[in-house]
Amino acid sequence: MDWAGWALFGLVATALLTAAMITAQLAGLTRLDLPLVLGTFVTADPDRARVVGFFLHLCVGQGFALGYAGTFTLLYRATWWIGALLGIVHVGIALTVLLPLLPGVHPRMASQRAGPASTAVLEPPGLFALNYGVQTPLVTVVVHVVYGVALGLLLQAR
Repeated sequence: MDWAGWALFGLVATALLTAAMITAQLAGLTRLDLPLVLGTFVTADPDRARVVGFFLHLCVGQGFALGYAGTFTLLYRATWWIGALLGIVHVGIALTVLLPLLPGVHPRMASQRAGPASTAVLEPPGLFALNYGVQTPLVTVVVHVVYGVALGLLLQAR
């Protein structure tokens, strides 16, 4: 396995994905602020949460990059299109499983069933993260495919 490539390019691809998500949010294409969502696991202060969340997302992305690198190694090849396919699987799991489960474990996120007594500060993403805007699924798919393509192009299957 390409350990040096994983260590470097996993960070590069995750930083690219995170920057693209933040850019899409700032451009009004989505209301999903992933660093804020992740960082509020740790702190209630939104400014600190964004910084903490950025670094948490780098760590999570590094874990996913390890899975991509392992898959490339098992297939004995790393290509842009295999990376894109892995990106589609990755985002499919994120949008249909991980994000909808988040309200069950996130201390500052409301659930779909939260009543008026809820003190949560984040709304739940819902299926496909549609609660953060109708373009959110498309934006999320595009940036995860870019992540996979980047890893497919940069990693070597050894």
